[in-house]
Order: sequence, then C-alpha cells, then structure tokens
Amino acid sequence: MELFKKYEFNSREQAKQKIAALPHTTDNLTEQSYLDGGHTIVHLGYLWIEQPTYDEQGEIVTEGIASDKYSVDVLWSGLEEQPEDWVANEIVIEDNGVHTFFGFDYI
Repeated sequence: MELFKKYEFNSREQAKQKIAALPHTTDNLTEQSYLDGGHTIVHLGYLWIEQPTYDEQGEIVTEGIASDKYSVDVLWSGLEEQPEDWVANEIVIEDNGVHTFFGFDYI
C-alpha cells in the first residue's frame, strides 16, 4: 500500500532532522545512506503564497510572497498509516497542490 501525505515544517533544517530520524541503511561500499522501506520524499521548499510577476524583459514587477513554512511531500511505501511522530506536521489541502507523485493523486 502507498500513502501520499503533505507536510510543513518550521524550517528546512527541521524537515531534514525529521527525515534523518527515519530508519536508514548505509551501503558499506559507498557509505551512502538510504531510507528503509522504499519511501519517497520530495523537498518542495518554501512555496509561493503569491507568485512574483515579471515584465517582458524578465525584470521583477512585483515581489512574490513565499511561505514561512518548508514543505515536503512523502509517498510512504508499505504503510497504512504515517509514522506517529509525523502527524503534527501533516497538512491537508483540497487539491493536488504544486506536486504529485506520478500515478498517485493526493486528493
């Protein structure tokens, strides 16, 4: 079973710490660390609340407004529920938002 969830964190560092706390396996040859369970995580960053606008020359006409929350989408693999310590950071939106995983709609 695949479970698609969206999250917001107070900072990029907070998101990275939460991800680092998930179970990982380290490849002894390459010394690279991989998430256990086949979960897929996409860092969306600080999303636009209001998009900036540009003129024909590409110059900024109006500054955009970015969210103060750092967004991450996760496709949990083989889980029926998200990890309990992630629940507090989950957000619920009414559409797919700016990102979806191929073949998996958020809504």
